[in-house]
Amino acid sequence: MDVGKLPNDLLASLLSRVQPRDPRVIIGPGIGWDAAVIDTGGPRLLVAKTDPITFASDLIGWYAVHVNANDVACTGARPQWFLATVLLPEGSDATLAGSVFDQLVEACRALGVELVGGHTEITLGLTRPIVVGAMLGEVEPDRLVKPGGGEPGDALILTKGIAIEGTSVLAREAAEQLRRAGVSPDEIGKAKRYIAEPGISIVKEAMAACNAARVRVHVMHDPTEGGLATALHEMAEANQCGILVEEEAIEVLPLTRVVCRAAGLHVLGLLASGALLLAVANDDCDTAVKAIEEAGVRARRIGSLVSADAGVIMTDKRGRKSVPRFPRDEVARFLTRSDATKEQRGRAEGKNR
Repeated sequence: MDVGKLPNDLLASLLSRVQPRDPRVIIGPGIGWDAAVIDTGGPRLLVAKTDPITFASDLIGWYAVHVNANDVACTGARPQWFLATVLLPEGSDATLAGSVFDQLVEACRALGVELVGGHTEITLGLTRPIVVGAMLGEVEPDRLVKPGGGEPGDALILTKGIAIEGTSVLAREAAEQLRRAGVSPDEIGKAKRYIAEPGISIVKEAMAACNAARVRVHVMHDPTEGGLATALHEMAEANQCGILVEEEAIEVLPLTRVVCRAAGLHVLGLLASGALLLAVANDDCDTAVKAIEEAGVRARRIGSLVSADAGVIMTDKRGRKSVPRFPRDEVARFLTRSDATKEQRGRAEGKNR
C-alpha cells in the first residue's frame, strides 16, 4: 500500500471487527470520526484523541500537540491533558531529545494544556523521529458536537484557508526540491513560517463558534491527510449527506498556490491542518462567521450540506463537478516521489564513479 491513510474500504472492514460492549462509549471508532467520547459518570464527558506525526521533523513536538488538540476541539471540548510517545532514531543525541521535549512543553503552554506523561526511547530501524500524541479534554454533554450531527440545509464554513500545514511541511522537508522547481528562497522561508502564522491550531475558532450565543454548531472537522477534498468526503460519509461547495469561495493561500504549481500538486489534496471545516444551522451562519472573526480568525461560507443523493459536488463558472478523491495525501506523494528521485540519482552517481 502507498504511504498515507489506509483506504476507506479496508479501514471500514477493520472497524467492522470492533464490537461495542461498553455503553459509556458515546462515540467510538468510525471513518471521519477523529476523537472518542466517553461518559465517565461525572458532569463532563471525556474526549480522547491519538495521532502520530511522521513529517515535519524539525518541529515535530509542536505539530504533535496541535494536531491532536485540533481533533479534541472539533467535539466542542477544550484540550486539557497531553501524553507523548517520542521515538528517536539510533544515533540521536541529547540535543535532539531536548529540542523535541521543549517543543512539546511550549505548545502545551500555548494552549493551556498539561503535559501529563508518555514514553521516550531510541528505536531500532528508524531514520527520522516519530511522535505519537494522545490528547484528552472535557465537554459538557449538552455542548458536545458529534461528527455525525450535520443535516441537509446546514451552512458550511471554512476558516483561514488551505493548505497551511502541507505548505509548511513541504517548505521544511523539501526546500531544495522546491528551489529547483522554481520557488524562491524568500517564498520557501515564508512558507516555513505558515506553521505559526496563520498557524495550524484551530482551537481558537472552534471554541469561538461553540461559545457564540445561539449558534447551533452541528459538526466540525479538521482537514488533515488528503486535504480539504478528503475532509469533505469524510464529512459527507459521517453525516450520511451530500455536500455542495463553491470553488471560488475556497480561500487558497498565496504560497500554497506557488508551491503546488511548482511541484505539480493539487491544492485540494494537500495536508490542510489549520483550517476548520464546520457546519452550522443555516440561519446561524452569519453569527458564527462574525464570532470566529471577532476571535481574530478569518472565516467564510463555502457551501452547504445537501441530500445524500447529490454526492460531494463543487461548482464553478463552468458548472458542477465531483470533488476529487485522493488515494493519498499530496505531501506524501511528493516526498516519496522526491525520495525515489534521490535514490535514482544516487545510483547513477555511483555508476559514474
